[in-house]
Amino acid sequence: MSSLKTFFNESITTTDPDVSSIIKHEITRMSEGLELIPSENIVSLSVLQALGSVFTNKYSEGYPKKRYYGGNENADAVEQLAIDRAKKLFGVPYVNVQPYSGSPANMAVYFAVCNPGDTIMGHNLPDGGHLTHGWKVNFSAKFYKSVPYHVKSDGYLDMEEIRKLAIEHKPRLMWCGATAYTREFPFEEFAKIADEVGAYFAADVAHISGLIAGEAHKSPVPYAHIITTTTHKTLRGPRGAMIMVTEKGLKKDPELADKIDKAVFPGLQGGPHDHATAAIAVALGEASKPDFKDYAHQIVKNSRALAAAMMKKGLKLVTNGTDNHMILLDLTPYGKGKGIFLQEALDLANITLNKNTIPADPSSPFYPSGVRLGTPAVTSRGLKEKEMEFIADCIFRIVDCIKSYQLPDDKTQIKDYLAKFREEVKHNKEIAKVKGEVVEFCKGFPIYQTLKY
Repeated sequence: MSSLKTFFNESITTTDPDVSSIIKHEITRMSEGLELIPSENIVSLSVLQALGSVFTNKYSEGYPKKRYYGGNENADAVEQLAIDRAKKLFGVPYVNVQPYSGSPANMAVYFAVCNPGDTIMGHNLPDGGHLTHGWKVNFSAKFYKSVPYHVKSDGYLDMEEIRKLAIEHKPRLMWCGATAYTREFPFEEFAKIADEVGAYFAADVAHISGLIAGEAHKSPVPYAHIITTTTHKTLRGPRGAMIMVTEKGLKKDPELADKIDKAVFPGLQGGPHDHATAAIAVALGEASKPDFKDYAHQIVKNSRALAAAMMKKGLKLVTNGTDNHMILLDLTPYGKGKGIFLQEALDLANITLNKNTIPADPSSPFYPSGVRLGTPAVTSRGLKEKEMEFIADCIFRIVDCIKSYQLPDDKTQIKDYLAKFREEVKHNKEIAKVKGEVVEFCKGFPIYQTLKY
Protein backbone atom coordinates (compact mmCIF):
# COMPACT_ATOMS: atom_id res chain seq x y z
CA MET A 1 0.00 0.00 0.00
CA SER A 2 1.42 3.34 -1.04
CA SER A 3 1.66 6.22 1.42
CA LEU A 4 -1.13 8.82 1.58
CA LYS A 5 1.19 11.41 0.02
CA THR A 6 1.97 9.07 -2.86
CA PHE A 7 -1.72 8.20 -3.18
CA PHE A 8 -2.72 11.82 -3.77
CA ASN A 9 0.13 12.36 -6.22
CA GLU A 10 -0.58 9.23 -8.23
CA SER A 11 -3.12 9.13 -11.00
CA ILE A 12 -5.41 6.34 -12.11
CA THR A 13 -3.83 6.92 -15.51
CA THR A 14 -0.69 5.13 -14.26
CA THR A 15 -2.19 2.81 -11.63
CA ASP A 16 -4.97 1.41 -13.84
CA PRO A 17 -4.78 2.62 -17.44
CA ASP A 18 -7.62 0.30 -18.53
CA VAL A 19 -10.18 1.88 -16.21
CA SER A 20 -8.67 5.30 -16.85
CA SER A 21 -9.24 4.88 -20.57
CA ILE A 22 -12.88 3.93 -20.07
CA ILE A 23 -13.49 6.95 -17.82
CA LYS A 24 -11.87 9.23 -20.40
CA HIS A 25 -14.20 7.83 -23.05
CA GLU A 26 -17.19 8.53 -20.81
CA ILE A 27 -16.06 12.11 -20.21
CA THR A 28 -15.75 12.53 -23.97
CA ARG A 29 -19.21 11.03 -24.53
CA MET A 30 -20.72 13.44 -22.03
CA SER A 31 -18.77 16.43 -23.32
CA GLU A 32 -19.52 15.87 -27.00
CA GLY A 33 -23.17 14.89 -26.62
CA LEU A 34 -26.49 16.16 -25.35
CA GLU A 35 -27.79 14.21 -22.37
CA LEU A 36 -31.59 14.29 -22.46
CA ILE A 37 -32.47 11.33 -20.22
CA PRO A 38 -34.65 13.08 -17.61
CA SER A 39 -33.41 10.91 -14.74
CA GLU A 40 -29.78 11.90 -15.33
CA ASN A 41 -27.85 15.01 -14.43
CA ILE A 42 -24.33 16.41 -14.08
CA VAL A 43 -23.12 16.76 -10.51
CA SER A 44 -20.71 19.40 -9.30
CA LEU A 45 -17.03 18.75 -8.74
CA SER A 46 -17.71 19.10 -5.01
CA VAL A 47 -20.22 16.24 -5.12
CA LEU A 48 -17.72 14.15 -7.07
CA GLN A 49 -15.00 14.90 -4.55
CA ALA A 50 -17.18 13.89 -1.58
CA LEU A 51 -18.31 10.74 -3.37
CA GLY A 52 -14.69 9.73 -3.95
CA SER A 53 -13.63 10.54 -0.40
CA VAL A 54 -12.17 8.33 2.33
CA PHE A 55 -15.66 7.79 3.71
CA THR A 56 -15.82 4.87 1.29
CA ASN A 57 -13.54 3.03 3.76
CA LYS A 58 -15.93 3.19 6.72
CA TYR A 59 -18.60 0.84 8.05
CA SER A 60 -21.39 2.58 9.97
CA GLU A 61 -24.20 0.14 10.66
CA GLY A 62 -26.85 1.90 12.71
CA TYR A 63 -27.63 5.60 13.00
CA PRO A 64 -25.75 8.66 14.33
CA LYS A 65 -24.75 8.08 17.98
CA LYS A 66 -26.20 4.54 17.72
CA ARG A 67 -23.61 2.60 15.71
CA TYR A 68 -22.53 -1.00 15.97
CA TYR A 69 -18.91 -0.19 15.06
CA GLY A 70 -16.42 2.19 16.59
CA GLY A 71 -14.71 5.14 14.96
CA ASN A 72 -17.88 6.71 13.61
CA GLU A 73 -17.69 10.23 14.98
CA ASN A 74 -17.08 11.71 11.52
CA ALA A 75 -19.61 9.46 9.81
CA ASP A 76 -22.10 10.57 12.46
CA ALA A 77 -21.31 14.20 11.75
CA VAL A 78 -21.73 13.98 7.98
CA GLU A 79 -24.94 11.92 8.19
CA GLN A 80 -26.46 14.30 10.72
CA LEU A 81 -25.47 17.23 8.51
CA ALA A 82 -27.24 15.61 5.55
CA ILE A 83 -30.33 14.97 7.69
CA ASP A 84 -30.43 18.51 9.03
CA ARG A 85 -29.99 20.03 5.59
CA ALA A 86 -32.77 17.87 4.14
CA LYS A 87 -35.15 18.72 6.99
CA LYS A 88 -34.61 22.43 6.45
CA LEU A 89 -34.71 22.28 2.65
CA PHE A 90 -37.97 20.33 2.43
CA GLY A 91 -39.59 21.47 5.68
CA VAL A 92 -40.06 18.06 7.29
CA PRO A 93 -39.45 16.81 10.84
CA TYR A 94 -37.81 13.49 9.92
CA VAL A 95 -35.43 12.28 7.19
CA ASN A 96 -33.56 9.02 6.61
CA VAL A 97 -30.64 9.45 4.17
CA GLN A 98 -29.39 5.85 4.21
CA PRO A 99 -31.37 4.11 1.40
CA TYR A 100 -29.02 2.93 -1.32
CA SER A 101 -31.38 4.01 -4.10
CA GLY A 102 -34.99 4.78 -4.90
CA SER A 103 -36.32 1.25 -5.11
CA PRO A 104 -34.85 0.22 -1.71
CA ALA A 105 -36.32 3.42 -0.24
CA ASN A 106 -39.77 2.51 -1.53
CA MET A 107 -39.34 -1.05 -0.30
CA ALA A 108 -38.65 0.33 3.18
CA VAL A 109 -41.95 2.23 3.08
CA TYR A 110 -43.81 -1.02 2.40
CA PHE A 111 -41.83 -2.73 5.14
CA ALA A 112 -42.74 0.04 7.59
CA VAL A 113 -46.48 0.41 7.01
CA CYS A 114 -47.72 -2.75 5.28
CA ASN A 115 -47.95 -6.46 5.89
CA PRO A 116 -47.66 -9.01 3.06
CA GLY A 117 -50.97 -9.28 1.27
CA ASP A 118 -52.11 -5.73 2.06
CA THR A 119 -53.71 -3.77 -0.77
CA ILE A 120 -51.68 -0.98 -2.34
CA MET A 121 -52.35 1.44 -5.19
CA GLY A 122 -49.94 3.03 -7.63
CA HIS A 123 -49.54 4.53 -11.09
CA ASN A 124 -49.62 1.78 -13.75
CA LEU A 125 -46.14 1.27 -15.24
CA PRO A 126 -47.10 1.42 -18.96
CA ASP A 127 -48.98 4.65 -18.19
CA GLY A 128 -45.80 6.21 -16.81
CA GLY A 129 -45.60 4.78 -13.29
CA HIS A 130 -42.75 3.11 -11.42
CA LEU A 131 -41.92 -0.57 -10.98
CA THR A 132 -42.11 -0.35 -7.19
CA HIS A 133 -45.60 1.12 -7.19
CA GLY A 134 -47.18 -2.26 -7.89
CA TRP A 135 -46.06 -3.49 -11.30
CA LYS A 136 -46.74 -7.20 -11.75
CA VAL A 137 -43.13 -8.44 -12.04
CA ASN A 138 -41.91 -6.39 -9.04
CA PHE A 139 -41.84 -7.32 -5.35
CA SER A 140 -44.52 -4.68 -4.80
CA ALA A 141 -47.06 -6.81 -6.68
CA LYS A 142 -45.71 -10.20 -5.60
CA PHE A 143 -45.94 -9.49 -1.85
CA TYR A 144 -48.87 -7.06 -1.89
CA LYS A 145 -52.23 -6.88 -3.65
CA SER A 146 -51.65 -4.27 -6.31
CA VAL A 147 -54.47 -2.15 -7.71
CA PRO A 148 -53.01 0.02 -10.48
CA TYR A 149 -54.56 3.28 -11.60
CA HIS A 150 -54.23 4.89 -15.01
CA VAL A 151 -54.17 8.09 -17.04
CA LYS A 152 -56.96 9.30 -19.27
CA SER A 153 -56.79 9.38 -23.06
CA ASP A 154 -55.32 12.89 -22.85
CA GLY A 155 -52.42 11.62 -20.72
CA TYR A 156 -53.52 13.25 -17.47
CA LEU A 157 -54.10 11.24 -14.28
CA ASP A 158 -57.62 9.85 -14.05
CA MET A 159 -58.54 11.13 -10.59
CA GLU A 160 -62.14 9.87 -10.89
CA GLU A 161 -60.87 6.33 -11.46
CA ILE A 162 -58.35 6.68 -8.63
CA ARG A 163 -61.05 7.66 -6.14
CA LYS A 164 -63.38 4.92 -7.35
CA LEU A 165 -60.67 2.25 -7.00
CA ALA A 166 -59.63 3.52 -3.59
CA ILE A 167 -63.20 3.42 -2.25
CA GLU A 168 -63.71 -0.06 -3.70
CA HIS A 169 -60.42 -1.64 -2.57
CA LYS A 170 -59.55 0.34 0.60
CA PRO A 171 -55.75 0.29 0.11
CA ARG A 172 -53.36 0.39 3.04
CA LEU A 173 -50.92 2.49 1.00
CA MET A 174 -51.41 4.84 -1.94
CA TRP A 175 -48.54 6.09 -4.11
CA CYS A 176 -48.35 9.27 -6.13
CA GLY A 177 -45.33 9.55 -8.40
CA ALA A 178 -44.09 8.41 -11.76
CA THR A 179 -41.16 7.91 -14.11
CA ALA A 180 -42.90 9.31 -17.17
CA TYR A 181 -45.53 11.88 -16.27
CA THR A 182 -45.14 15.37 -17.66
CA ARG A 183 -47.67 17.32 -15.62
CA GLU A 184 -47.74 18.68 -12.08
CA PHE A 185 -48.94 16.14 -9.53
CA PRO A 186 -52.29 16.87 -7.81
CA PHE A 187 -51.06 16.08 -4.31
CA GLU A 188 -54.11 17.69 -2.69
CA GLU A 189 -56.54 15.43 -4.53
CA PHE A 190 -54.52 12.32 -3.68
CA ALA A 191 -54.47 13.33 -0.03
CA LYS A 192 -58.25 13.77 0.09
CA ILE A 193 -58.77 10.31 -1.39
CA ALA A 194 -56.21 8.67 0.89
CA ASP A 195 -57.73 10.36 3.95
CA GLU A 196 -61.20 9.31 2.86
CA VAL A 197 -60.24 5.61 2.83
CA GLY A 198 -57.75 5.75 5.71
CA ALA A 199 -54.69 4.97 3.58
CA TYR A 200 -51.12 6.05 4.04
CA PHE A 201 -50.28 8.52 1.27
CA ALA A 202 -46.71 8.28 -0.03
CA ALA A 203 -45.40 10.77 -2.60
CA ASP A 204 -42.50 9.43 -4.63
CA VAL A 205 -40.89 12.63 -5.91
CA ALA A 206 -37.68 11.06 -7.21
CA HIS A 207 -37.91 12.92 -10.51
CA ILE A 208 -39.04 16.29 -9.21
CA SER A 209 -37.41 16.69 -5.78
CA GLY A 210 -34.97 19.26 -7.19
CA LEU A 211 -37.87 21.18 -8.69
CA ILE A 212 -39.64 21.09 -5.32
CA ALA A 213 -36.50 22.25 -3.51
CA GLY A 214 -36.15 25.06 -6.04
CA GLU A 215 -39.84 25.99 -5.78
CA ALA A 216 -40.48 25.14 -9.42
CA HIS A 217 -43.06 22.48 -8.49
CA LYS A 218 -45.55 22.39 -5.62
CA SER A 219 -44.49 20.46 -2.52
CA PRO A 220 -46.27 17.34 -1.23
CA VAL A 221 -45.20 18.10 2.36
CA PRO A 222 -48.58 19.52 3.52
CA TYR A 223 -50.46 16.57 2.01
CA ALA A 224 -48.46 13.33 2.15
CA HIS A 225 -47.58 11.18 5.14
CA ILE A 226 -44.37 9.87 3.60
CA ILE A 227 -42.12 11.24 0.84
CA THR A 228 -39.43 9.29 -0.97
CA THR A 229 -36.89 10.60 -3.43
CA THR A 230 -33.70 9.70 -5.15
CA THR A 231 -30.90 12.24 -4.87
CA HIS A 232 -29.40 12.03 -8.36
CA LYS A 233 -32.04 13.44 -10.70
CA THR A 234 -33.18 17.06 -10.54
CA LEU A 235 -31.66 17.33 -7.04
CA ARG A 236 -28.27 16.98 -8.79
CA GLY A 237 -26.59 14.79 -6.20
CA PRO A 238 -24.99 11.33 -6.09
CA ARG A 239 -26.90 8.10 -6.60
CA GLY A 240 -28.79 7.57 -3.38
CA ALA A 241 -32.19 8.17 -1.80
CA MET A 242 -34.04 9.67 1.14
CA ILE A 243 -37.25 8.93 3.00
CA MET A 244 -39.07 11.78 4.70
CA VAL A 245 -41.96 11.73 7.16
CA THR A 246 -44.14 14.83 7.41
CA GLU A 247 -45.95 16.36 10.37
CA LYS A 248 -49.13 14.90 8.89
CA GLY A 249 -47.47 11.48 8.83
CA LEU A 250 -46.43 11.72 12.49
CA LYS A 251 -49.94 12.84 13.40
CA LYS A 252 -51.35 9.74 11.71
CA ASP A 253 -48.78 7.49 13.37
CA PRO A 254 -46.41 8.94 16.01
CA GLU A 255 -44.15 5.89 15.58
CA LEU A 256 -43.89 6.24 11.80
CA ALA A 257 -40.36 7.68 11.82
CA ASP A 258 -39.09 4.86 14.03
CA LYS A 259 -40.79 2.32 11.78
CA ILE A 260 -39.04 3.79 8.73
CA ASP A 261 -35.65 3.73 10.50
CA LYS A 262 -36.10 0.09 11.50
CA ALA A 263 -37.29 -0.83 8.00
CA VAL A 264 -34.15 0.62 6.41
CA PHE A 265 -31.82 -0.84 9.06
CA PRO A 266 -31.81 -3.59 10.11
CA GLY A 267 -34.89 -4.52 8.10
CA LEU A 268 -33.54 -4.21 4.56
CA GLN A 269 -29.98 -2.85 4.54
CA GLY A 270 -26.66 -3.21 6.31
CA GLY A 271 -24.08 -0.47 6.54
CA PRO A 272 -24.89 2.79 4.78
CA HIS A 273 -22.69 4.14 1.99
CA ASP A 274 -21.00 6.92 3.94
CA HIS A 275 -19.26 8.34 0.87
CA ALA A 276 -22.68 8.72 -0.80
CA THR A 277 -24.08 10.28 2.38
CA ALA A 278 -21.27 12.86 2.32
CA ALA A 279 -22.03 13.66 -1.32
CA ILE A 280 -25.77 13.91 -0.54
CA ALA A 281 -24.91 16.44 2.17
CA VAL A 282 -22.96 18.48 -0.40
CA ALA A 283 -25.83 18.34 -2.91
CA LEU A 284 -28.35 19.40 -0.28
CA GLY A 285 -26.09 22.30 0.64
CA GLU A 286 -25.95 23.36 -3.00
CA ALA A 287 -29.75 23.02 -3.33
CA SER A 288 -30.17 25.35 -0.35
CA LYS A 289 -28.44 28.24 -2.12
CA PRO A 290 -30.45 30.94 -3.94
CA ASP A 291 -29.00 30.12 -7.37
CA PHE A 292 -30.46 26.61 -7.18
CA LYS A 293 -33.94 28.13 -7.43
CA ASP A 294 -32.86 29.83 -10.64
CA TYR A 295 -31.56 26.48 -11.88
CA ALA A 296 -34.77 24.60 -11.01
CA HIS A 297 -36.95 27.19 -12.74
CA GLN A 298 -34.64 27.16 -15.76
CA ILE A 299 -35.09 23.38 -16.07
CA VAL A 300 -38.83 23.92 -16.44
CA LYS A 301 -38.43 26.89 -18.78
CA ASN A 302 -36.15 24.80 -20.99
CA SER A 303 -38.49 21.83 -20.92
CA ARG A 304 -41.46 23.95 -21.96
CA ALA A 305 -39.42 25.69 -24.65
CA LEU A 306 -38.21 22.34 -26.02
CA ALA A 307 -41.75 20.95 -25.99
CA ALA A 308 -43.09 24.01 -27.81
CA ALA A 309 -40.31 23.84 -30.41
CA MET A 310 -40.95 20.14 -31.02
CA MET A 311 -44.69 20.65 -31.44
CA LYS A 312 -44.00 23.56 -33.80
CA LYS A 313 -42.09 21.04 -35.94
CA GLY A 314 -45.22 18.86 -36.04
CA LEU A 315 -44.12 16.28 -33.46
CA LYS A 316 -46.77 14.83 -31.17
CA LEU A 317 -46.32 15.02 -27.38
CA VAL A 318 -48.27 13.22 -24.69
CA THR A 319 -50.50 15.83 -22.94
CA ASN A 320 -49.38 18.35 -25.59
CA GLY A 321 -46.66 19.76 -23.41
CA THR A 322 -45.11 19.66 -19.94
CA ASP A 323 -45.19 21.25 -16.49
CA ASN A 324 -41.89 19.81 -15.32
CA HIS A 325 -38.49 18.63 -16.57
CA MET A 326 -39.81 15.88 -18.80
CA ILE A 327 -41.32 15.38 -22.26
CA LEU A 328 -42.92 12.28 -23.79
CA LEU A 329 -42.71 12.13 -27.57
CA ASP A 330 -45.49 10.04 -29.15
CA LEU A 331 -44.27 8.44 -32.38
CA THR A 332 -47.49 6.63 -33.32
CA PRO A 333 -48.16 9.02 -36.26
CA TYR A 334 -45.28 7.15 -37.93
CA GLY A 335 -46.31 3.66 -36.78
CA LYS A 336 -46.04 1.56 -33.64
CA GLY A 337 -42.87 0.54 -31.80
CA LYS A 338 -40.80 3.45 -33.12
CA GLY A 339 -39.08 4.28 -29.83
CA ILE A 340 -36.15 1.92 -30.27
CA PHE A 341 -35.42 3.25 -33.76
CA LEU A 342 -35.32 6.87 -32.62
CA GLN A 343 -33.29 6.15 -29.49
CA GLU A 344 -30.60 4.28 -31.40
CA ALA A 345 -30.47 6.74 -34.29
CA LEU A 346 -30.12 9.65 -31.86
CA ASP A 347 -27.35 7.78 -30.04
CA LEU A 348 -25.40 7.86 -33.30
CA ALA A 349 -26.01 11.61 -33.45
CA ASN A 350 -24.67 12.07 -29.88
CA ILE A 351 -28.11 12.78 -28.42
CA THR A 352 -29.09 10.49 -25.56
CA LEU A 353 -32.65 9.75 -24.46
CA ASN A 354 -34.62 6.57 -23.79
CA LYS A 355 -37.36 4.64 -25.49
CA ASN A 356 -40.53 4.64 -23.39
CA THR A 357 -44.11 3.48 -23.46
CA ILE A 358 -46.86 5.99 -24.03
CA PRO A 359 -50.38 5.67 -22.56
CA ALA A 360 -52.35 2.97 -24.42
CA ASP A 361 -49.22 2.04 -26.33
CA PRO A 362 -50.08 -0.17 -29.33
CA SER A 363 -46.70 -1.91 -28.99
CA SER A 364 -44.86 -3.64 -26.14
CA PRO A 365 -42.60 -2.18 -23.40
CA PHE A 366 -39.66 -3.85 -25.15
CA TYR A 367 -40.41 -1.96 -28.36
CA PRO A 368 -42.47 1.04 -27.22
CA SER A 369 -43.97 3.75 -29.38
CA GLY A 370 -42.48 6.73 -27.61
CA VAL A 371 -39.32 8.25 -26.20
CA ARG A 372 -38.76 10.10 -22.93
CA LEU A 373 -36.52 13.14 -22.73
CA GLY A 374 -35.82 15.97 -20.34
CA THR A 375 -33.74 19.02 -19.55
CA PRO A 376 -31.92 18.64 -16.16
CA ALA A 377 -28.49 17.77 -17.57
CA VAL A 378 -28.46 20.26 -20.42
CA THR A 379 -29.63 22.96 -18.01
CA SER A 380 -26.71 22.09 -15.74
CA ARG A 381 -24.44 22.79 -18.73
CA GLY A 382 -25.87 26.28 -19.11
CA LEU A 383 -28.28 25.82 -22.02
CA LYS A 384 -31.33 28.08 -22.04
CA GLU A 385 -34.52 28.48 -24.07
CA LYS A 386 -32.86 29.59 -27.30
CA GLU A 387 -30.70 26.44 -27.38
CA MET A 388 -33.83 24.28 -27.19
CA GLU A 389 -34.61 25.28 -30.78
CA PHE A 390 -31.39 23.60 -31.91
CA ILE A 391 -32.16 20.42 -29.97
CA ALA A 392 -35.72 20.26 -31.34
CA ASP A 393 -34.44 20.66 -34.88
CA CYS A 394 -31.90 17.87 -34.42
CA ILE A 395 -34.54 15.50 -33.04
CA PHE A 396 -36.95 16.33 -35.85
CA ARG A 397 -34.30 15.63 -38.48
CA ILE A 398 -33.50 12.24 -36.92
CA VAL A 399 -37.21 11.37 -36.72
CA ASP A 400 -37.33 11.99 -40.45
CA CYS A 401 -34.45 9.55 -40.90
CA ILE A 402 -36.18 6.68 -39.10
CA LYS A 403 -39.88 7.15 -39.84
CA SER A 404 -39.89 4.72 -42.78
CA TYR A 405 -38.71 1.83 -40.60
CA GLN A 406 -41.56 -0.39 -39.39
CA LEU A 407 -41.30 -3.04 -36.68
CA PRO A 408 -42.33 -6.44 -38.13
CA ASP A 409 -45.58 -7.93 -36.81
CA ASP A 410 -43.88 -11.32 -36.74
CA LYS A 411 -41.78 -11.28 -33.54
CA THR A 412 -39.36 -13.82 -34.95
CA GLN A 413 -38.31 -11.28 -37.59
CA ILE A 414 -37.59 -8.40 -35.21
CA LYS A 415 -34.01 -9.35 -34.37
CA ASP A 416 -32.92 -9.53 -38.02
CA TYR A 417 -34.84 -6.38 -38.91
CA LEU A 418 -33.15 -4.40 -36.14
CA ALA A 419 -29.74 -5.70 -37.20
CA LYS A 420 -30.44 -4.46 -40.73
CA PHE A 421 -31.64 -1.10 -39.39
CA ARG A 422 -28.54 -0.66 -37.23
CA GLU A 423 -26.23 -1.33 -40.13
CA GLU A 424 -28.05 1.11 -42.38
CA VAL A 425 -28.19 4.00 -39.92
CA LYS A 426 -24.45 3.73 -39.34
CA HIS A 427 -24.05 5.02 -42.88
CA ASN A 428 -26.87 7.57 -42.87
CA LYS A 429 -25.39 10.89 -44.02
CA GLU A 430 -27.99 13.07 -42.33
CA ILE A 431 -27.40 11.38 -38.96
CA ALA A 432 -23.66 11.89 -39.40
CA LYS A 433 -24.28 15.54 -40.25
CA VAL A 434 -26.39 16.07 -37.13
CA LYS A 435 -23.68 14.42 -35.03
CA GLY A 436 -21.10 16.85 -36.36
CA GLU A 437 -23.34 19.78 -35.54
CA VAL A 438 -23.98 18.46 -32.03
CA VAL A 439 -20.26 17.99 -31.33
CA GLU A 440 -19.54 21.53 -32.50
CA PHE A 441 -22.48 22.91 -30.52
CA CYS A 442 -21.33 21.22 -27.32
CA LYS A 443 -17.95 22.97 -27.48
CA GLY A 444 -19.77 26.08 -26.36
CA PHE A 445 -20.98 24.35 -23.18
CA PRO A 446 -18.00 22.49 -21.70
CA ILE A 447 -18.17 20.29 -18.61
CA TYR A 448 -15.54 18.99 -16.18
CA GLN A 449 -12.64 20.81 -17.80
CA THR A 450 -10.49 20.28 -14.70
CA LEU A 451 -10.95 16.51 -14.38
CA LYS A 452 -7.74 14.54 -14.91
CA TYR A 453 -7.79 10.84 -15.67
